[in-house]
Amino acid sequence: MNGHYYSKRPEASHDRQQWRAALRGMNFQFVSDAGVFSKGGVDYGSRVLIDSMDIPEQAQVLDVGCGYGPIGLTAARLARQGHVKLVDVNERALQLARENAAQNGIHNVTVQESDGLAALTGERFDVILTNPPIRAGKEVVHRIFEQSYEQLNEQGSLWIVIQKKQGAPSAEAKLHTLFGEDNVELVTKDKGYRVYRATKR
Repeated sequence: MNGHYYSKRPEASHDRQQWRAALRGMNFQFVSDAGVFSKGGVDYGSRVLIDSMDIPEQAQVLDVGCGYGPIGLTAARLARQGHVKLVDVNERALQLARENAAQNGIHNVTVQESDGLAALTGERFDVILTNPPIRAGKEVVHRIFEQSYEQLNEQGSLWIVIQKKQGAPSAEAKLHTLFGEDNVELVTKDKGYRVYRATKR
């Protein structure tokens, strides 16, 4: 699996790129590289999630599978008095996320290696965000949901974006099982992408 973005150490030859992006009305400059997800620009699914997510100003936030950081770094600018932790299994992505935080002047973040939430035992969050690694398989994705439920504070929310054709129905069913039927909301649908918010009550 080393050739894929869900690898600890991608084997793809480096192909660093830099570009600008406007997210939630804010300007960012990103560096990406081969061996990370959506290296050529912020993917559509992440944009749909970024446009939808509700991030309180003082929130403790987690971005699971952060890649080079667009979701988590946008959240950090929204949670100006809070803190965002960005985690990924991909070492190349983590280094890029650190670079991107620095070059955008974003300091209320921590970037840490973790397979899902495995390295975050005992930590609690108000908001968890994920554009999950669908190609890693349903078992991996659903484990992220399970771990997120355990590590959310009461009234905390898990936000996910997923394509209908890539497992949205089974993801929604899993969220209902974990959070309860009445606590899962379909926030938006856009070009086959669905954003769900599951609240822990």
